[in-house]
Order: sequence, then C-alpha cells, then structure tokens
Amino acid sequence: MMRALVIDDEPLARAGVLARLRQCPDIDVVAEYGDGPAALAGIRDARPDLVFLDVDMPGLNGLDVLAALPPAERPLAVLLTAYEQFAVQAFALDVVDYLLKPVEDERFAEAVARTRQAWRFRHQAPEAAQRHGGYLSRFTVRYGSRLVFVDAGDVDWIDAAGDYATLHAAGREYLVRTPLHRLAESLDPAAFVRVHRSAIVRLDRVAELRTLGNRDAVLRLRDGTPLRASRTYIDALLAALERQRTAA
Repeated sequence: MMRALVIDDEPLARAGVLARLRQCPDIDVVAEYGDGPAALAGIRDARPDLVFLDVDMPGLNGLDVLAALPPAERPLAVLLTAYEQFAVQAFALDVVDYLLKPVEDERFAEAVARTRQAWRFRHQAPEAAQRHGGYLSRFTVRYGSRLVFVDAGDVDWIDAAGDYATLHAAGREYLVRTPLHRLAESLDPAAFVRVHRSAIVRLDRVAELRTLGNRDAVLRLRDGTPLRASRTYIDALLAALERQRTAA
C-alpha cells in the first residue's frame, strides 16, 4: 500500500483530493498540510511514497519543497496547480504527473494509475535487478527519465545510504533504492561479503588487509579506497578470502 500526503493551502482543494483518494484502497493518506514549510517537515518525518502537492503555496511553493529534498528522498509526486508555466520545472524534478485545476475525475484517475506504475517500478526487488544463478547479476538504476545498467561484476563496493545503498563502480556512484541488508542477501557470497553494518565489498577488489588491536581491520581496495571491517564480520571475511585464494 502506498502512503500518501495531501498538500494544498486551499482547504476545499485538499478536501477534493482526499475524497478521490478515499476511493483508492491501495493509497493510505497519512497526513495533510496547508503550507510549504510544514509539508517539507512532514515529508522528512513521514517518508511517504507519494505526495499530491500544490505548486502555489505560502512559505515554500511545491517545487521548492521537492527541490529541497535530495533525489533519493523525494517521494513520487503529483503536482496540482492552476498555472501551466511550471510544467518544465516540474518534470525536471521527475514528478509523476502535473494536474491543472480544476482537475477532472478522468485526469485524476490517470495520474493515480501512473503513480501505481511508478511505485511498482521503485519496489521491484531488488532495484529492478536481473539475476543469474539465483544471485543478483545486474542493477537497473533510474536517473530521472534515464535507466542506467550496472553489472554486479563492475561493482567494487557498496555502502549504506539510509534506507538505500550506493554502488561504487569504476570511480562512479549509483544510488539504488534497496537497503544494504537486502543487497547482502541477494549478492553471490562467493564474490561479495559484508564487512561492516554499512558496507559490502567485492572480494577480488581487496588488495590488502591490516588487522587492528580490537579485532577490527582496515581494507585497501585495488583503487586505493580504504574500508573498515568490523569485528562482527571479520571472521566471515577472512574465511571468504581464504576460499577465494584456494579456489584460484
């Protein structure tokens, strides 16, 4: 089920959106707001899947609210406005749809259908991944309207980014909307191992391991990247490195 916020400074407009959403059993409206600053705080706090967001509001307009959020933290957004001139800015922020007031029922239903499709895309597990032999073999990362494909074999290491994760591959970074713990379960353990609660490393990228007095360790990857391995994961890491050595 999608968790949604309805944000509009006009109470009647808000009521109209709420009435329509009550007919959508897969959308749960968790809060409503009447100005931009409150909406921004509400999005950061509630982390909704979806917002229906007015453009012209006091304090911060709807576009300012979305722009204030890092791309990875922006919910799916349907903008509501009486003005057409904001459309270019809106789609630069990757909104799902842009509805002109007064909104017709058919047009609203079309916007909801688009949000459902976009939500399903975001929640393919993991990250629209392609699998080989039961393990993750490729990521599909979305950049606005573009899709970028990253082979798992090109990934050097992965670190946590809140509820998401960042792939580090050939000097570039790719944000995926999948928690690190889910990636750890999906990657081939013969190739990848978790070394910290916030990091996964590809074993054949490890060039050096230096143990510390508290049973932690410092890894150096082939590209020079230093990573800390915590005592919680050190035994599994050493065993995986030994298996890789004997298999070579």
